[in-house]
Amino acid sequence: MTAEPAAALAERDALELLTRGRIEIEGRLVDASNTTLRAEITLDGLTRRCVYKPVDGEKPLWDFPDGTLAGREVSAFLVSQATGWDVVPPTILRDGPLGIGALQLWIDEPATAESLIGFVPAYDVPEGWLAVANARDEDGDAYALAHADDPRLARLAVFDAVINNGDRKGGHVLYPATGSIHGVDHGVTFHVENKLRTVLWGWTGTPLIDEASDVLTGLATRLDGDLGAALEEHLTITEVQHVRLRVRRLLRSRRFPKPPPDWPAIPWPPI
Repeated sequence: MTAEPAAALAERDALELLTRGRIEIEGRLVDASNTTLRAEITLDGLTRRCVYKPVDGEKPLWDFPDGTLAGREVSAFLVSQATGWDVVPPTILRDGPLGIGALQLWIDEPATAESLIGFVPAYDVPEGWLAVANARDEDGDAYALAHADDPRLARLAVFDAVINNGDRKGGHVLYPATGSIHGVDHGVTFHVENKLRTVLWGWTGTPLIDEASDVLTGLATRLDGDLGAALEEHLTITEVQHVRLRVRRLLRSRRFPKPPPDWPAIPWPPI
């Protein structure tokens, strides 16, 4: 018998739980490239699961400074919070059983949740889906990597362009019972070079969704104020400045970005 997903928490309550709760590690998520632990967190009788990524468990990357991935996870949440789109689960930086790390609320997906991103037969792309790339399986059958033309995914695509997400796999998109969509795994973000790598290229070069203009305008204002100051606690001043530049470019073009010409456009594996 499948357990019912835990009731959704208001963001304020989730942040309070993550900040002050007692952490008990349950186990390690072995598919993750860095040390990623699932834990229970409890405060005043309330218990939820969370994901704990200690800084000491981060593997060095050639293009990112050591020990900065957890701060980038938190920065992604701060930008999500500022958009009002709720595309990243509540995430904080705090001390834990294995030292300082990113702590993020665990998102339950119902057993009936259907992914809006995947490989589909190239001759039978679902109506309302956008093809991104072509592929063949071991038998030579043609498939397309595609995603739904869904406004929730479009929000995530705009968000990824702002944070310069270098690893938006299909498996990094979650579908909770609330009907919202969450993106997770934002360690390789906010680089000063264009490293956008995503499976959400279906809108390439097309006009941004209508709501993006007001959201990006609000981001630009807040980046010069409270949001910029909060990001500078986790990112370099230059990285925060490049967030401002990306927001301004999006506002100027009013279009979804195109793949970078000198960087792999799709992460591997894509899903």
